[in-house]
Amino acid sequence: MYTESEVMDYVNEEDVKFIRLAYFDLSGRQKNVSIVASELERAFKLGISFDASAIEGFESPNKSDLYLHPDPSTLCVLPWRPSSGKVVRMFCDIKYPDGTPYEKDCRQLLKNAVKKAKNELDVTMQFGTEFEFYLFKLDENGEPTKIPFDNAGYMDIAPEDKGENIRREIDFTLEQMGISPESSHHEEGPGQNEIDFRYSDPLTSADNASTFKWIVRTKAASNGLYADFSPKPLAGKPGNGMHINISCSKEEYIPNIVAGILSHIEEMTYYLNPADNSYDRLGEHKAPNLISWGEQNRSALLRVPATKKISRIELRSSDALCNPYIAFTLLIHAAIDGIKNKMVPPASCEENLFDKEVSSRLNLKNIPKTLAQAKKAAEESSFIKEILG
Repeated sequence: MYTESEVMDYVNEEDVKFIRLAYFDLSGRQKNVSIVASELERAFKLGISFDASAIEGFESPNKSDLYLHPDPSTLCVLPWRPSSGKVVRMFCDIKYPDGTPYEKDCRQLLKNAVKKAKNELDVTMQFGTEFEFYLFKLDENGEPTKIPFDNAGYMDIAPEDKGENIRREIDFTLEQMGISPESSHHEEGPGQNEIDFRYSDPLTSADNASTFKWIVRTKAASNGLYADFSPKPLAGKPGNGMHINISCSKEEYIPNIVAGILSHIEEMTYYLNPADNSYDRLGEHKAPNLISWGEQNRSALLRVPATKKISRIELRSSDALCNPYIAFTLLIHAAIDGIKNKMVPPASCEENLFDKEVSSRLNLKNIPKTLAQAKKAAEESSFIKEILG
């Protein structure tokens, strides 16, 4: 956690030549502009302007000037760049020319949610993510194919698991950037991998998730491969999820949080599963689509893992194409709603909900089945409008 003055000292003393100022569009895609070291002081004091009309969903050309203000606490060195003439990256807050925070800055939305939970309930929440992704071969022109890098299965080892060394490279790179992965292994699908992270505060967790996807794609490309985070890369094979683990500083609120998330999950799904093929993934291969919760039940939408005490929950429907800042923002607000209104969750579900006969007998409600249905639920939601505008 660095201050502005510490960052300035580091840049001057450690031969830093370029600073990448990173921010995110509404879909969670990382953008950046590079500045030379001599411009950093101006960036801290005044911000660096960019054309907001060029970012889909931001502003129109007649009101297009926005400014990037680097967050010094997010400083990290890009370890694959030369050690002489270093390149560093900082995430930025987006502001209007007068310094007012930009309401479509997804990092600011998450900061507001964290502040609301603390100020109104004296509650802090932590998030951890579990990412799945496929590694595919490239063709003779360097374009991605759908040919998996290997044909290994769940937690297989080398030589069947060919992704072992790449996962190790990813883990080492993340550690060099101050991010500590918890575990990694081969997943069920051919060429499919998983890397998990320990929990941290919501903003750090979202920053780390975004950095992680960037590093995976970078390391895959350097190994002549393509990393695919899409929800359903291969028909008939397991899809890619981004499981979200949530804990609360006051564990007695966990049942209320479960109830709050389940009560708002339909209207949030558009942001948790933002692609057409997100809905091809749901309902099979450990990707639940029924509004439910259960202890140790990986077929339930919300799982309470087996621990000595109920201390966290895991959302299993979300996928890696979601914007983690907006996803975490909505989940925090749903949790706040559950706590404030003392919501009580429905009975837990311990059956295998992927068994069609069992699921039909229980008569549980589905989350939206298509992107169009999910979008309609979000558009009609006062909960979403209040949070995202």
